[in-house]
Amino acid sequence: MEPKKRQPMKAEPKKRYLKKRESPRAGLEKLIADHGYTDFKWIRPKDIVTAEWVRMKCLFGCKSYGRNASCPPNVPNVMECRRFFDSYATGVVFHFQKKIRKPEERHAWSKVVNQGLLTLERAVFLAGYYKVFLLFMDSCALCADCPGVRGQCKNPASARPSPESMGVDVFSTVRRHDYPIQVLSDYSQTMNRYAFLLIE
Repeated sequence: MEPKKRQPMKAEPKKRYLKKRESPRAGLEKLIADHGYTDFKWIRPKDIVTAEWVRMKCLFGCKSYGRNASCPPNVPNVMECRRFFDSYATGVVFHFQKKIRKPEERHAWSKVVNQGLLTLERAVFLAGYYKVFLLFMDSCALCADCPGVRGQCKNPASARPSPESMGVDVFSTVRRHDYPIQVLSDYSQTMNRYAFLLIE
């Protein structure tokens, strides 16, 4: 009786963005650079610091509480956010700096930055990373008039939460990665803002 021939194992499909002998991280870094981002660092999502005090700052002190469909109370509780971050293997933190003359200029700048990051998120998704999820640099301001209720969001495909709305202690998190951040006393000082991209 002749021995059965072993069937050749099927090779797993390669990520579409990868070139021959290119590591997944190298491919992603090229993709990020191709979208114009140079100031970023790799992070482990489990190192993202979450804290209840961040949510308390939303409840008491933020004039936009209940008025943004991507901010509290339209987001998971802090414990659920923690579990969400822990479900990812890797991520990227992006650093942005800006000096503005008037408070209202911040939201116009944030909108442009966040729209660019959405384009990157889409590109990473199309590269095969179906779990990719973006945390905006600032609270969502894609629409001029937000209904303030998740179910009534006018742009549900693009709306994303900010790190703070997901209970992230941005100060502690970015300082772990040697990024600058401090409390600003006036608008003449340069802002250091951060966005996060969770990848898997």
